Amino acid sequence: MKLIFEKSIPGRIGFSLPADLFEDIKIEELLPEDYMEKDKKDLSEVSEVDVIRHYTRLSKYNYGVDDGLYPLGSCTMKYNPRINEKMAAIDRFIYAHPFSPIEMVQGSLEIMYELNKLLCEITGMHQFTMAPASGAHGELTGILLMRKYFIDKAENRYKILIPDSAHGTNPASAAMGGFDVIEIKSNENGTVDLDALSKAMDEQTVGLMLTNPNTVGLYDEGILEIEKIVHQKGGLLYYDGANLNASLGIIRPGDAGFDVVHLNLHKTFSTPHGGGGPGSGVIGVQSNLIPYLPTPLIDFDSDKNMYIFKDVGSKSIGMIRSFWGNFSVLVKTLCWILSLGPEFLYEASKNSIINANYILAKLKDYYKPAYDRFCGHECTLTGREYKKYGIKTLQIAKRLMDYGYHPPTIYFPHFEPYADETIMIEPPESEGKEILDDFINIMIKISHEAKDNPDLLKTAPHITPISQTDDALAVKQAILTYDDELQNKDKLNYSEENINF
Repeated sequence: MKLIFEKSIPGRIGFSLPADLFEDIKIEELLPEDYMEKDKKDLSEVSEVDVIRHYTRLSKYNYGVDDGLYPLGSCTMKYNPRINEKMAAIDRFIYAHPFSPIEMVQGSLEIMYELNKLLCEITGMHQFTMAPASGAHGELTGILLMRKYFIDKAENRYKILIPDSAHGTNPASAAMGGFDVIEIKSNENGTVDLDALSKAMDEQTVGLMLTNPNTVGLYDEGILEIEKIVHQKGGLLYYDGANLNASLGIIRPGDAGFDVVHLNLHKTFSTPHGGGGPGSGVIGVQSNLIPYLPTPLIDFDSDKNMYIFKDVGSKSIGMIRSFWGNFSVLVKTLCWILSLGPEFLYEASKNSIINANYILAKLKDYYKPAYDRFCGHECTLTGREYKKYGIKTLQIAKRLMDYGYHPPTIYFPHFEPYADETIMIEPPESEGKEILDDFINIMIKISHEAKDNPDLLKTAPHITPISQTDDALAVKQAILTYDDELQNKDKLNYSEENINF
């Protein structure tokens, strides 16, 4: 398939404007100077139908949750009810100006107020902030308020403990908050080593960031002992809710002693996840940490009978994002929670766990599990048994594309000696048995191919618009803009012959 620039024909245009439209206007005066440089690439000269067909064809090459199973681990790529999208697109929501008088946006404020109460009930916390714009942004918010808490107590704590099975962004968020990151190794069961935790936890440590179930998809049965170890030294427990899809209605982090809870509304609560957004990484805290939350919060003034913005106070970490956070995500979340109710929030988690363990049970004889035990809503298998046939996990994933499936997460999590050549599969509650059986049968078929015909995997994928690419080269020498000369350099290996359009 040619690029849009390669379809350009001099003089061909896809629009028409009245001849007198630009009579008194010079184009040079409308465009920034940078856009008028002579060495800039001209826009492609194509007709309207050429443009429509080109980008429609490209869109059909995309794979999304509307096409089939999206088995990415630690992502919860579930089907998202269209009613949620419709509600979030109501004119009075999407056109509400951030500076609108609060009298004009009472419905919007009520949504955030009610959502806060529901999330507190679901997690066992006392107050949420809706401001964080993403999961990592929520992590940073939680880290900053923990930092402010200990500064207020005049305690010099500069370390944060993070298990090697934690969610991937935890170490970066802790480092951005100004703390030293101390890794806690997993035990032979894939959970936190309690002896290692006890030795590392001291009065200079802020606390522990824990994902439960962890990033290998395993519940940590030592959670109550973990809570004692951290709190006995005056530390705080941070709950990364990236995997809450395995916990809704089953356990509440607050009941297990967590002080700070981070939720990805764009994972667990139905907003489409991926493609860069939108996200919402809301943060909930116990009552003693409420004074440190970002300002403002939403409250109800019974005297005025209206919802208001409430200043948190002088201990607040301040504003971490302007206005109301990613409001459309909050609308979708509230819709999803209200449409399911307590009983079916529990059913969503139960079905997620059943689906993951079903895949684990069916595939464990073909792809050795990182840890052979019951999992949460995702299972971590490995492709290391096929290394003796010259096959890597990457090639298994690429071969899966030939059968019409998006590959699962690979090479994550990765820590020795267990989690090597990992294949992480997360089938959310929205997937039925029939689609899971088809996926399982294909994965088994690929395992046989790896033994009997490894070259088939080494050259995969075969039926996609672009065949095998040099992934390492693409990272090192990324081509983000079209350039005639660059396209013709054979050394970049991006010629049409090499990528098999």
